[in-house]
Amino acid sequence: MCAGRAGLRRLGPAGGNAASQTHGTPSIPRRSRRRKSIAIAYEPGQGDGVEPQRPRWEPRDWQEQLERIREMRRNRDAPVDEMGVQKCYDSSAPPQVMRYQVLLSLMLSSQTKDQVTSAAMLRLRQRGLTVDSVLQMDDATLGQIIYPVGFWRNKVKYIKQTTAILKQKYGGDIPSTVEELVQLPGVGPKMAHLAMDIAWDSVSGIAVDTHVHRITNRLKWVQKETKYPEETRVALEDWMPRDLWREINWLLVGFGQQTCLPVNPRCSQCLNQDICPAAKKH
Repeated sequence: MCAGRAGLRRLGPAGGNAASQTHGTPSIPRRSRRRKSIAIAYEPGQGDGVEPQRPRWEPRDWQEQLERIREMRRNRDAPVDEMGVQKCYDSSAPPQVMRYQVLLSLMLSSQTKDQVTSAAMLRLRQRGLTVDSVLQMDDATLGQIIYPVGFWRNKVKYIKQTTAILKQKYGGDIPSTVEELVQLPGVGPKMAHLAMDIAWDSVSGIAVDTHVHRITNRLKWVQKETKYPEETRVALEDWMPRDLWREINWLLVGFGQQTCLPVNPRCSQCLNQDICPAAKKH
């Protein structure tokens, strides 16, 4: 603000004096004074060309709702905690192999229960789950191993295509950016953000699956209802503090598996019943 006002003060009187000496007209200094008064009337920061900050939208009661969900998830005994992607890879494997297994488990997990994904990953790991072992495996064998994950036939195709790309383009490793990950066959934004978190220990965004999408809409953590998980991710990242982005996926997924179910949510068992907009009152 000071720099802007100083600039206006220097320009105003200097221009006015020069004009008065040349033409002797008193109207120009008056206009200069008017400009100066307008400059002084600016809100703080406007003199520097900086727009004033608008208050950021936040959902009502969100912090209290979050704390109560944390309390309900304190035992960490949901399927995602015991058989989620973070439990499916071989933590003793070389980093490159570990990252590949993380990506593969994410690809298998789409529209599949954690229990089924975990069992399929265990069968794959028993055969030595690496880029080379999958490339050497025929489609029929791979299909038999991962069955009955959801859409297993499509996943056989995507896994083989993606694994070939990883071998050819990334030396057998997985990409380290969301932009590159989502270019791989069968890899969506949710998988990419989780891969960045679990495989690369980097928080690139909120991983929004059907549970996160459903629950945040029920809690009104989005300004207006969203139809798709990607819409929800953008809406959440607009207001949610970044230090919560990593936590929110596992927290809400487990909450959605145990309490805030897709059909017949257990509102009577939920600590948020009194402050949840979607709660069924009993």
